[in-house]
Amino acid sequence: MGKISKVSLNYILLIIATAVMLFNNYELTFIVWLLIAFITTEKKYSFQFIKILSCFILILIISILTDLFFYQNNLYYKIRDLAYLLKPILGLLIGYNLSKKMKLKTFDYLIKCGFVLALIHNVLVVITILRFTTLSVAKIRDYCGYFNDFEPYILLLILFNEQFNIVLSKQKKQLYCLIIGVSIFFYLSRTNFIQFVILLLAIKGYLIVNKKSLKIILYVLSFSLIGYSLIYQYNPRRNGKAFDEFLYKIKITPYEAFKTKINEDDWKDFNDNFRSFENIKTFNQVFNGEVQPAITGNGLGATVDIGRRMWTNDGTFVRYYPVLHNAFSTVLLKSGLLGILIYCLSIYYVGEKKFKNLNNSVVNNINLLLFGSAIFLIFSSWVFMGFYLKLDNKSIIIGMLIAYREFIANKLDKRIV
Repeated sequence: MGKISKVSLNYILLIIATAVMLFNNYELTFIVWLLIAFITTEKKYSFQFIKILSCFILILIISILTDLFFYQNNLYYKIRDLAYLLKPILGLLIGYNLSKKMKLKTFDYLIKCGFVLALIHNVLVVITILRFTTLSVAKIRDYCGYFNDFEPYILLLILFNEQFNIVLSKQKKQLYCLIIGVSIFFYLSRTNFIQFVILLLAIKGYLIVNKKSLKIILYVLSFSLIGYSLIYQYNPRRNGKAFDEFLYKIKITPYEAFKTKINEDDWKDFNDNFRSFENIKTFNQVFNGEVQPAITGNGLGATVDIGRRMWTNDGTFVRYYPVLHNAFSTVLLKSGLLGILIYCLSIYYVGEKKFKNLNNSVVNNINLLLFGSAIFLIFSSWVFMGFYLKLDNKSIIIGMLIAYREFIANKLDKRIV
């Protein structure tokens, strides 16, 4: 009975750690995550997990030392940066610690947690639609959330439950798929849709280069190009009806975060391509002709001067940006090219195959899912801050996947590979 109550407590902690994101308050999220990471601390961590964690610790250390020796930035921004740069460390620790305690119950509780989150989100969507009598994409996302990296993972675990040795009745599987699928759709997030496709291709083994996978990827790309061409020809309006709003966001996707020239006097060009504008400003600030900022950045507390006050999703006007949409740009700002190199190394470690000689389907499928996660992290880091985004909770599930893979492998093999 004692063991059951402990596992149940860890499940409650998992729900709290993921549901706190719904409040869109990073200060609250940071405090909750810090407490959960502390009270679930494990005595022992694997070398593989420490390698990933060390990358984020090194980025933080470089940022602190750079500020200490070269800049002495504003104290408020330094404290804020400390909280932001600790986020992936806390998320990975929470996921790893909870999975180590849940053991064989890990996937069961992950799915239940995803179902609860999706249920809450769907209720919020219904309330918002009824309250404002609208299907406006902007309104739904503003009141119900912009995206959720957690739920696509859960939906895929349910769809491929047999491959992950998850026992689900047909009725429960259909119910979970319906509720979570609807929730993912109503986030109306291009990033979530791309995430789902990447992870799906990964689980199916189509991201491993061979003749069959190249053919599948070619089909997916062809289908995407045809779909995009149709949307481009349709020419959806920027401030049109709900359907047009969503299609317009898809239309500008290919260049929104990749443009190299932005007309600041053209409000449409400026707003549609603000992610690119941030990157250009950051690049110009860091690579200002001096060697030190290029190598180690501008340090903890560094900000980018956008040149004008901008309205944020937090409901404030900001001119000096401490963090950007792009994780690579943010890491570059805080810790330079050295930080970028370490961040790329962390993504490599996430996707690195482990225990591949055990010939176990669950371990192999987790390897595939983590490899897909690494591919997605490259994209996510460019457009949505990757692990560093304040609304991100995929660090928790990646920490859980790493720990559960180790648990299964050790149970089978009784050794760390």
